[in-house]
Amino acid sequence: MNPPYAQIAELERDGTAFVLVVLIDAVGSTPQDAGAKMLVTPAGRLAGTVGGGRVEAQAISFAQELLTATGADATRPRNVSWSLKADVGMTCGGTVKLYFEPHPAAEAAWPIVIFGAGHVVQALVPVLLPLPCSLTVCDSREEWLTQLPRAANLRVVRHENPADLVPTLPAHAFVLCLTKGHATDRPILRRALAERNFPFLGAIGSAAKAAVLRRELIAEGLAPERAAQFHCPLGLDFGTNHPHEIAVSIAAQLVSERDRIMSRAGL
Repeated sequence: MNPPYAQIAELERDGTAFVLVVLIDAVGSTPQDAGAKMLVTPAGRLAGTVGGGRVEAQAISFAQELLTATGADATRPRNVSWSLKADVGMTCGGTVKLYFEPHPAAEAAWPIVIFGAGHVVQALVPVLLPLPCSLTVCDSREEWLTQLPRAANLRVVRHENPADLVPTLPAHAFVLCLTKGHATDRPILRRALAERNFPFLGAIGSAAKAAVLRRELIAEGLAPERAAQFHCPLGLDFGTNHPHEIAVSIAAQLVSERDRIMSRAGL
């Protein structure tokens, strides 16, 4: 099994508890070679193998026990050495040394979904990536998506009809529309307002653009009060129109809104 970094990043984004198990040494007759890796969650083995059969069953059981630990023991790695005959009950005469690295359940990463990958998004993504967030950027233009940095908490999606992704987004996602213009923002806003109830929904642009968008959304059947429930202009009121200053103002607004929502919920 290759290093399961992508799966580990996904588990951490989702806040799922897991244990990384590594076979660090194998002596004699053993069912797997040193270096083998396995991921174990409370539900059992997720991926990889350290040998199958009894040794793997015992390793899974031990890993699941570690996930019930509390305090300092919840994150303390363990090294074990098992005789396959004496400790595991196998006929093999070898021994295995295993490393167990527990990762307790954590709060799922804050999901931020950005539609568009233009100049402001290129400046915004590096500001957001160091935050404890799970970032998704969607655009139909491959040439813009390829300019984004690569990071474990960044997912890049190319889609010809980005509005089709709205039903698939996490209920607690912060959703931003920074596409090529109001004609491509509007379908995303319409579906988000008609079908979902995201804690934050915003579109880049001026107050004049916001007025046009709201008129068009009402003409397409949205109730006036619902058509008003998105942020536009996007970002706090400071700085210039330089893309990096706009990016900082948007990031500041997102953090401010996140903290306000958490405070209201008593978190």
